[in-house]
Amino acid sequence: MSLIKFLTSKVFVKQLVLALLAVIVLVFILLKWLNVKTNHGEFETVPDLRGKSVAVAKMELKDNSLEMVIQDSSNYNPDYPPYSVIEQDPIPGAKVKENRKIYISLNPSNFRKIEVPDLIEETYRQAKPTLEALGFKVGEITYEDNIGKDRVLQMKHKGSILHSGTMLPKTSTIDL
Repeated sequence: MSLIKFLTSKVFVKQLVLALLAVIVLVFILLKWLNVKTNHGEFETVPDLRGKSVAVAKMELKDNSLEMVIQDSSNYNPDYPPYSVIEQDPIPGAKVKENRKIYISLNPSNFRKIEVPDLIEETYRQAKPTLEALGFKVGEITYEDNIGKDRVLQMKHKGSILHSGTMLPKTSTIDL
């Protein structure tokens, strides 16, 4: 009986109303602070940085109150100048908050170098897909009289004889 009497007393009801008002005021203040702190409703448009140099991209992002983060360079793309932006995240035209980090990937200066495998005495049928899988192009095929039919006797690049382990840029043409 005393619990019901306490819950209906003026002191308890007064304390409960004050506590609810304090919670409502604190939530209201917190929501207003979040709107100001997060720049609610304010956006920057991400510019298209593809094909631009790092310096130009940095200036454009600075003008738009955005930050640049360079990620590891991507595979070489001959359609873009060396050390230019070839990918970015978020994509151009996206709406982002001020001071957002824009992640970019740069075009290396050339194709990466790959080790030439040992294909001497392998058949042409085995050598061609092996070279193509590594990113090389098979160039001129020269046939020489030998005991083994369609066997690779020698590999050349631009007229120079290649040995296994030689490093060549990807997409190099290898003559067999």
